[in-house]
Amino acid sequence: MTVAVPPPSSPSSQPRPAYEPPALDGIVLDGISWETYERLRDEIDDCGQPVYITYDQGRMVLMSPRPEHERWKRFIGRLVEMLTLELRVPIASLGNTTWRRQDVSRGLEADECYYVQHEKDVRGKLDINLRRDPPPDLAIEVELTHHPADREGVYASLGVPEVWHYDGDRLTCHLLGPGGKYAASEYSAAFPFLRPSEVARFVAMLPTADENSIIAAFLEWVRAHARPS
Repeated sequence: MTVAVPPPSSPSSQPRPAYEPPALDGIVLDGISWETYERLRDEIDDCGQPVYITYDQGRMVLMSPRPEHERWKRFIGRLVEMLTLELRVPIASLGNTTWRRQDVSRGLEADECYYVQHEKDVRGKLDINLRRDPPPDLAIEVELTHHPADREGVYASLGVPEVWHYDGDRLTCHLLGPGGKYAASEYSAAFPFLRPSEVARFVAMLPTADENSIIAAFLEWVRAHARPS
């Protein structure tokens, strides 16, 4: 199967889907202690239940992932992983690991996350802890509907320097500034040679082509246009 790569276009020119189903089902609880959050997170992990928990200074949001959310986030993750494999960029993939810090009373599970600049710092580690280790360099967030928690604020408190947001239409890059706030950036910090908006062109193909054909087209584009300095 041959996949035609669409030409570069501005985000505003990309049509939005006519219907966007809810990405997640869940509940919101306020006034929850850190101890309750940690106990619930650990017990859910022990049971092997696929539940995301965002904890933000007493507000706890529990979400059950839906297929459309999981497909988008995993496909974007695959593109990142194939990019780094093709260009021989060392990474450590941590998937939807729980990241939490009691000192800022915040925690969450990333949709996908990676160590890139700090890959050597966690190489071979099976127990990564933000009390002693750096946070992941890149997190991927798929948010097809409004999330009831301030996940960007949680990422900022945890010190994650770069977040890619996908809303079902646009893939945007946000970098953490010295004031603890994210600002949109044309280029990635983890991959300074890359515009995430270029990756979005391939993400947009997912409803009409199979994943491997899209990835093959993406790799052709990477070989022709994306090169680390």
